[in-house]
This record gives sequence, C-alpha cells and structure tokens, in this order.
Amino acid sequence: MRLRSNLCLWGEPPKYSGRGKPRDQVDKFKLNDSTTWSEAAQAIEEKDSQVGYVKIRVWHNLHFRKSPLHPMTIILVERLNPDGSKRVSRDGVWLAFVGSKIPPINELWKFYLRRFAVDHWYRFIKQRLHWTLPKLSTPQQCDKWSDLMPLMTWELWLARDIVNDNPLPWQKPTIKLTPGRVAQAIPGILVHISTPAKPPKLRGKSPGWRKGKIRNRRIRYPIVRKSTSKPPKKSKESA
Repeated sequence: MRLRSNLCLWGEPPKYSGRGKPRDQVDKFKLNDSTTWSEAAQAIEEKDSQVGYVKIRVWHNLHFRKSPLHPMTIILVERLNPDGSKRVSRDGVWLAFVGSKIPPINELWKFYLRRFAVDHWYRFIKQRLHWTLPKLSTPQQCDKWSDLMPLMTWELWLARDIVNDNPLPWQKPTIKLTPGRVAQAIPGILVHISTPAKPPKLRGKSPGWRKGKIRNRRIRYPIVRKSTSKPPKKSKESA
C-alpha cells in the first residue's frame, strides 16, 4: 500500500523490562523529514524499462503509532536523472509491505504499478456485479458474497471469446469486448448450458411453516445514527 508523505512511524519497541508501561514509541521516523531516518537496510539503483532510473531504499520493523505489534517494511522509490540527481525536488513514493515472505526489492516496488488494474476491477464489481448492493445480515454471508466476485470476473474473462456482442441501441459494435460487454452478452450462453438453479415454485397459497421446525429470531443490531453539525448562529447586528 502507499503511504502519504506526512506520516510519522516508529521503530521496533525494546523488550519489556518488567516495570511500568511497555515502551512502544521509539526511534521516530517522519517520512518528510530525512533527519529522522535511520540507515536503510537495503539500497539499490537500477534502470527500469518503463520508469527509467530509480533508487529504492528499504527500512524494516516500523509501525504506526496505535499498532506497535504490527511491524511493516517501508520502501522509498525515487526517480533519478541519468547523472544520479533527483528527478523531482521532493521525496519519491513511500510504500508499505506486510507479509511473511518479502519478495526481492527490485521486484517488490513494481507490484504497486498494478494498482491501476486493481482500482478498475473494484469499480467494475461495484457498478456491474453489484458487490455492495445486497444488504446481508451476517459477516459470513458478506464473505461468501465477496468470494463470488473473483469467480464471476474469471468467468467473464474466459467467456470473452465465445460470446457474440449484444450492444444496446446507443452502443457501437466492437470486436474487443470489455468485461461489461461480455456480461451483457452472457445470457446467450446461459440459454444453451441452462442453469443449475431449481425451477421457480408455483404461485398460490403457501403450505406454511413445517410442524416441528424451530424458529430463530433474526439478530437485531443497534441503529447507527449520524447527526449533521449545525452551522454556527450569526450574531445580530445592532441597529
């Protein structure tokens, strides 16, 4: 993930001495103040085919103020000119990595460049696959619904070569189908492969609740009410 440049991080806390409150805020590390930086654990310079000359520095075991038990690896990526000077006056991009096994440094910072595709995917599953539309009751239901999003995305990706474009009246035909256009044309495939869902029930009077079946009341959660702040009253001008 990316960090804003005015954050303040802290170093690894020392072992608890056994007396008083454990120390958790030591070795202040302010991102926009290079005088507070400790010596980098790793520092490399290389030439990338897309970005050009870059300098990567890495610091380990830094944490946010309120989470001393969750250390992170901090990466600073700076773009350089061919002569080694900074391409821009300010510091580069600050990134944070959390994981059990860290990839090589010359490959780790490039993962952030994939954020463009990830951001577009989140927008697609919210707008087209209705990720946030259902009002589910439990976290388990939310997890199951979220697990379906990548599966539906892969189905649309695999179906892009076997569907026929079905544009809406205001859309222009296209050969290279987007995931949204594939989802628009997917009913043509469902007609041939049918659906594993059960047929709809017949209309009419409901048979009612089965005898002996236990009824469980739905869990009711407190309502969160957010009040808007009122504008301050203006004093009346004296006549």
